[in-house]
Amino acid sequence: MIRPGARKALWRWREVIVAAGVVVFGLWVADGGGYLLPPLGGVIALGGAAFGLLALRRLRFSQTGDAPGIVEVDEGQVSYMGPQVGGMVSLPDLVELRLISIRGRRLWRLKQADGQAILIPLEAAGAEALFDAFSALPGMSSAALVAAVEPPKGSDSRAVMAGGENRLVWRREGRGVVAR
Repeated sequence: MIRPGARKALWRWREVIVAAGVVVFGLWVADGGGYLLPPLGGVIALGGAAFGLLALRRLRFSQTGDAPGIVEVDEGQVSYMGPQVGGMVSLPDLVELRLISIRGRRLWRLKQADGQAILIPLEAAGAEALFDAFSALPGMSSAALVAAVEPPKGSDSRAVMAGGENRLVWRREGRGVVAR
């Protein structure tokens, strides 16, 4: 009944649509009158608005495309299984997160304290799960993650990809050798 393109778009925007529904429900409850319903409806609407903001950031973070491999986030560990390479990185051991481009493909570079690093394409299957994993890193904000995946203002995204982008997104504080 629904065209495949429309179904795909609705599925991609599902969290934003649910958040809008929660806001509308909260406003409907607040319109009920009395002493209890307006504050309760306001709290529900604010919760829906906060969820909507996070859903919009998650939507902007996820990239569309077909990159090889599968990303899996499970109990503080990020795994990438690609056709030729792959690996695992523990989030508590993560010391650096970079966004790089190699041969026209944008990749996350996750580096552990022991020097081990893995590269994960932004468009790999399951890469949208990285948003919540990276947001949990100390000092990382969801707005900074969204800003990292968007090309710099005033630049052509093809030029950034071809030019060898290498952008530091996050670095863990307090690790490494202390100079005296």
